[in-house]
Amino acid sequence: MNKILALSLAASLLPLSAAAANEPAEAPRALGEEASIVFPSDSTIRNWRADRDRGIWVQDRRGDWFYGTFAGICRDIDFAPQIAVDSRGVNRLDRFATILVRGERCPLVSFVTSAPPPSKEGASKEDKKTADAAEDAVAN
Repeated sequence: MNKILALSLAASLLPLSAAAANEPAEAPRALGEEASIVFPSDSTIRNWRADRDRGIWVQDRRGDWFYGTFAGICRDIDFAPQIAVDSRGVNRLDRFATILVRGERCPLVSFVTSAPPPSKEGASKEDKKTADAAEDAVAN
């Protein structure tokens, strides 16, 4: 009995790095898949950024990014200090939700997992190509 206890105590004292090495690595999140954010509110949406008037990147509280494509253009979203979400009572931000910007309704047709948006300052041509390719993939 004492030996078993001693072994279990020794095993529990292993460094965390050794224990973490035995666990499988977390699989990367698939991009471009339809998704949703449950109960969209100030506590579940950490950040957002407009993609001109074509779409919107939204970051949830875990730091994951999503990209929503508008059904048409959404004027003034580039300059809006805040947005609202009309989820029509389902309490979920997904492709059926509408983004409200200064009284204008901007319905979404797609809401997918995404990489972070390109940086505003000095976004390289490669970043723009990547963002356009991701948007084209979502459209098709």
